[in-house]
Amino acid sequence: MLTIGQLAAYAGVTVRAVRHYHQIGLLPEPERDASGYRRYGASAVVALIKIRTVADAGVPLSQIGLMLRADDDTLADAVEKIDNDLCEEIERLELSRKRIAQLAAGDALVLPPEVTCYLDRLRELGVSPRILEGERDGWILIAARWPERMSAAIAAKFAELENPQFVRLYQVLSEVGDSDADDESRLEEVADLMAGLLDRAYAAGELDLGEAWQDELPFDLVDNLAAGADPRVRRLVELMRERGWDGWTRLKRVDQGAPGAATRPPGPRSAPAGHRSAGG
Repeated sequence: MLTIGQLAAYAGVTVRAVRHYHQIGLLPEPERDASGYRRYGASAVVALIKIRTVADAGVPLSQIGLMLRADDDTLADAVEKIDNDLCEEIERLELSRKRIAQLAAGDALVLPPEVTCYLDRLRELGVSPRILEGERDGWILIAARWPERMSAAIAAKFAELENPQFVRLYQVLSEVGDSDADDESRLEEVADLMAGLLDRAYAAGELDLGEAWQDELPFDLVDNLAAGADPRVRRLVELMRERGWDGWTRLKRVDQGAPGAATRPPGPRSAPAGHRSAGG
């Protein structure tokens, strides 16, 4: 007859595990002998080895008792169900592994590849980390609402980078963002650049985004992000209004105010380009 320690050692488990199996009714608990100790016979050893073997196979403890008592058909059904559950768990864990690996990928964790490529291009152009952070957060909000439209939107943003004035806007935004000072001349330069780009786009009929982008909430969120990130955004809104444009993310001409007169989402002419700085 074995003590609980001897039983656990023989079956290759811990004493704590044996006591847990007693507690949940998986392994019968023997009566104490005259000396006050519990003694285990061969049947307990066999039962414990079966429990350990099935548990090591990944079967939940709650199902082990049923499996050990089941006939062949019931056992086969139980094994199939457990196997299906394990397959689902493996898929979940593999997905978790991929997401964990993405943590080292920075922007790629929460943004589609085309957006991360755009952000990388901005880094190459020397855009400051503060502006890049704002740009990234703005795209997170937009991509969450319209993931299927990101390829076209980013293609348009890459095309805009061919315009030296657009690149200059990013440069000035970076200069403003790297300083917390209220540099009125820099803010006015940002407003001049934005208004100039908007005026040309408006004259070319490029600002009407159509029904596809009419959901206001994502743009309202980007505006909120910008306003909360830098108080100088309010001053820039005033400067833009002086130049004939009202709003921030979805700028409209002051003399028209038409909902369709909106900027492309998003970029230096809208909030993400600078909402961590005075530029957005």
